[in-house]
Amino acid sequence: MTDTTNSPGADGGDALVTAFNAVGADYIFCSSGSEWAPVWESLARRHRDGLPCPQYLDLTHETVAVGMATGYGLVKRRPQGVLLHAAPGLLQGSMTVHGALLAGVPMVVSSSESTTYGDGPGQDPGGQWYRNLSVVGGPHQIAQPFTKWSNEAASVHTLPTMVTRAAELAWRAPAGPAYLNVPLEILLEEWDGREAKPIVAPGSTHSSPEEVDPVAQLIREASNPVIVTETAGREAGGFEALVAFAEAWNIPVVEPDSAVCGNFPRTHPLHAGSDIGPWMDTADLILLVNCRAPFYPPSRRPSKATVVVIDEVPQRPHVAYQVLFADRYLEGNVANTLRQLTKRARDLDETAVAERRAAQKVRFAAEQAAITQAETKAEGTEGIDPVLVAATLRKLLEGRDGIVVDETITHSRVVKRHVQTAAPDSYFYVQGGLGQGIAVALGVKLAARERPVVLTIGDGAFTYNPVIQSYDASNAYELPLLIVVFNNRVYKSMNLNHRRFYPEGAAADTGEWLGTDLRRLPRLAAFAEPFGMHTETVDAPEALAPALERALKAVAEGTTAVVDVLVTR
Repeated sequence: MTDTTNSPGADGGDALVTAFNAVGADYIFCSSGSEWAPVWESLARRHRDGLPCPQYLDLTHETVAVGMATGYGLVKRRPQGVLLHAAPGLLQGSMTVHGALLAGVPMVVSSSESTTYGDGPGQDPGGQWYRNLSVVGGPHQIAQPFTKWSNEAASVHTLPTMVTRAAELAWRAPAGPAYLNVPLEILLEEWDGREAKPIVAPGSTHSSPEEVDPVAQLIREASNPVIVTETAGREAGGFEALVAFAEAWNIPVVEPDSAVCGNFPRTHPLHAGSDIGPWMDTADLILLVNCRAPFYPPSRRPSKATVVVIDEVPQRPHVAYQVLFADRYLEGNVANTLRQLTKRARDLDETAVAERRAAQKVRFAAEQAAITQAETKAEGTEGIDPVLVAATLRKLLEGRDGIVVDETITHSRVVKRHVQTAAPDSYFYVQGGLGQGIAVALGVKLAARERPVVLTIGDGAFTYNPVIQSYDASNAYELPLLIVVFNNRVYKSMNLNHRRFYPEGAAADTGEWLGTDLRRLPRLAAFAEPFGMHTETVDAPEALAPALERALKAVAEGTTAVVDVLVTR
C-alpha cells in the first residue's frame, strides 16, 4: 500500500471505488441497495472532477447485475465488480452467482450489513438493518457455499487490499466469483487515502517436459484415441490450441452434452459429435481436456482406454461428486499443455493415422448427412420444427461473426447441432439454473458490441427471466440482442420426466399432466413492445426466415428484437 493525498470527504465509498479501479474492473454492475450511497457519492465526485473510475451500470434486478457480469467475463476473462443489496439482494442473486462459479467467471461480488445497528458512533445506518436485514454470521456466511472465496472487510484501512485479494483469488484457476461483505459503517468511515496496488494477470503453471513426453508417447502408440472436452474454449487461446493439437495428431474431438461453450469448430472434419458412447468400448486412449464430468452415470468406466486428464484444476472443488478414472494428469495451463503436445506430434505410425482418419471421415460424413436429412425433414413438416429454427439461424448468421448464448433445455442439442458455431467465443451455454439467459447475453454484448448476439431460449426459461429489468438494461445501455424463443407451450423436460417415470400412470391414462402447461401465457414477444423493441410471433414455416431477417436488421440498427417462434415440439 502507498500513501496518497486524502481528498475532502473521502470515505469507505471512495476506498471501494479506487479498489475496483486498481483491480482493473471496467464496470461496476450494481443492483441498488440502501448501503451504496457512499459509492454513488464517490462516483459522482469522480465524474465531476474527471478522475478515473469503472463505468457504473445501474441495474434493476440482481439476476441482471450478476448475469451481465457473467456474460462480460465469459468474453473478457477479467474480474469485474458487482454490488448487491445486503443479504436479501445476495440471496436474490445467488443462483446467478452460482452460475458464474460453474461457468468459471471471475468477479468480486459485494453487499453490506450493519455492524453497530445504530448503537455505535458516527452516522446512523438505519433501523432496517436491525429489524429486517441482518443475518446470523453476516452475508459472507451465506455466500460461502456458492462462491470461490467469501470474507468480510473489517476496516476501511484494509478494504482496498481485501478487494485486491478477492479479485486475485477470483481470477486464478479455477476462476470464479469471490464475495466480500463491506459493512455500511466501513463505507461511511473516513478513509486516509491509502490505495491498493493494481493487480496483474495471473502467471501460468506449466506441465514439465518430463510429464508431457510420456503422454505424447501414449498418443503416438494409440491406434484409436479420442479427445473429449467441455470447456477448452473458455481458456484464453484454448480453442485455437485444441484445433492445432487435434490436427497435428489427427484425433477426433467429442463435445459432450455437458459442454458449456464452443471448444472446437462444429464444421471441422475432426469434430466427432456429442456422444462419447461409441468410444467407451473402442477407444484405447481418452484425452479429457477441461472435462469436469465426462461419464454418466459416473460409474460408467471405459472398457479398455487409458484416460489422460489435461486440466489446470482437474478436481473441481465445487463439484460434489466427480469421477474421472484418470490414469495420468497433466495439470498446467491447458492451452500451453496442448501446444507442448502439438510440438511433439512426430514419428507417427502413418498406417494407424490413416486408419483413424478414414474412420473419422466416415463418421463425419454420416453426421453431416444426418444433419442434412433432419433439416430436409424439418422443411417438409407441417408447422415449425425446432430444427428448422436452428438451421435458419445458422444460414442467417453466416459471415456475421455472431455469438449464440443458449438457455434452452429440450432444444439445446438441436441448437448446438444445427447452428454449428465454428469460431472462438461464438457459443455459450448458460450455467446454474434457468432465468439468467437474457442478462448473460446482455453481458456478452457489452463485451463484444461489434458482434451480433443471439439468445436462443425456451418459453419456460423465458418466463423465469427478469424480463422487464433485462429489457430496461438493454435500452438503457444500448445493448441490442436477437432473442429467439423456442415456444412449445410446455415445460417439456418436466413433462418428459413424468412420462419416463410413470409411462402407464394416472396422468398417462387421464391426460392430466400437472406442472408443465404453458398455454395460458400471453404472447411472449408482447412484453418487449412497451420498450419500443422489434417483436414478431411466428407460427408458419414460410414466415420464419423473413421474420428472423427483419429481426437481425433491427438489431443491426440498434434495437433488441424478440421473435417468438411457435414450434411443434
